[in-house]
Amino acid sequence: MNPLHIEYIFINMQDYYYKYRYMGRPPTRPIKFRDGFYIEIRNKGKNTGIKLHRDTKEQMMRTIKEYEQTKDVIILGESKNGKWVNKTPVLHVVED
Repeated sequence: MNPLHIEYIFINMQDYYYKYRYMGRPPTRPIKFRDGFYIEIRNKGKNTGIKLHRDTKEQMMRTIKEYEQTKDVIILGESKNGKWVNKTPVLHVVED
């Protein structure tokens, strides 16, 4: 076998590996939120965080009290039948 031919096969195998390593079907459906109250917890000064779900407003308020000193808490609001009751999220401010 020609050495150039072996090198050509090796390069094509690398290309194939990198091209198809991450292939898969991307998600196409939007996320459906369960009924309840949602807050987003972020590290201070960051743009992304995690969303937490609570069944009642009292549970949501307890969770806010738990995280308000160390994290930025954004109150996303209530979700009913997969739709938001109030559309604008509110940044929670710590009351002294």
